[in-house]
Amino acid sequence: MAFTLQELATISGGELSGDPKQLITGAASLTEATAGEISFFGDPRYLSLLRKTQASAIFVPVAFAESIDAALIRVENPAKAFEQVVVKLAPKPVIFPPGVHPTAIVDPSATLGVGVSLQPHCVIEAGCTIGDGTVIGAGTYIGLESVIGAQTMIYPNVTIRERTTIGSRVIIHSGAVIGADGFGFEMVDGRYAKVRQMGIVQIDDDVEIGANATIDRARFGRTWIQRGVKIDNLVQIAHNVVIGEDTAIAAQTGIAGSVRIGKQVLIAGQAGLVGHIEVGDHTIIGAQSGLSKSISGGAWLQSPAVPLANAKQHIAWTHRLGKLFARVKAIEKKLDL
Repeated sequence: MAFTLQELATISGGELSGDPKQLITGAASLTEATAGEISFFGDPRYLSLLRKTQASAIFVPVAFAESIDAALIRVENPAKAFEQVVVKLAPKPVIFPPGVHPTAIVDPSATLGVGVSLQPHCVIEAGCTIGDGTVIGAGTYIGLESVIGAQTMIYPNVTIRERTTIGSRVIIHSGAVIGADGFGFEMVDGRYAKVRQMGIVQIDDDVEIGANATIDRARFGRTWIQRGVKIDNLVQIAHNVVIGEDTAIAAQTGIAGSVRIGKQVLIAGQAGLVGHIEVGDHTIIGAQSGLSKSISGGAWLQSPAVPLANAKQHIAWTHRLGKLFARVKAIEKKLDL
């Protein structure tokens, strides 16, 4: 699919500086764009990339005043305008037609809503309920008495263990495991004995769970992922964890058992949280931070995590250590120590 620059300017509500008949056949970043493609610029930090880009056209802010070779479309929000164009240029989304593939295994006691799509070799166990318009990908396993809401998308090779509850408009990517046993053991006569994990996992509406993420069932009660939570790939969430609405968790984060996380918390990649602590609403936990105590808010960094201002000071001190050692050595030499 291709659009003229005039068509793109009209779509984005922008002001065009360039040949209105020029065709645009693709969209890419400043560094990757080639002739015939459009990109966007909205951050002064990337001005050097803008000057070197091979893109034929650029979405830029209304007040943009640089002189470059590419055609310009001035808009209020270049990133948003670019996103609109990417959607129009992209291939049509994959649609899974409703129906049950002949190789799918569905227990007779399962209840399927209107327009459900069951892909090849998926398994739906006894007592399951699948809501209207939900897609169960190839090779996915839905355990005994699980309930899945409407318009949910479960990609291939997901494992959802027994008695899991999943809301509507949830997205679960390939390789995720929902409802595996929590890591519960106790020492009995010098050997580890397994503690039964008898709870469930509850995932509310509009949650997205990344590839190969794992969410363990509760020892008793529930592990609860509340509405709108976004979980990246390779995140581990242990038993009885509660994650508040609209919280986002980046890749390789590990959250130990019985942690309670508030609403709209941001947890960056490779963070680790010890068990049985609470994190207040709107908290930010930086990448590779290790949280070892309950916190009520603010931004935290380092391991063990400290408030961001303290972390910046620690980092600055660490970077100055070389100069400090050199000064001490010079003083010692001067004093003949």
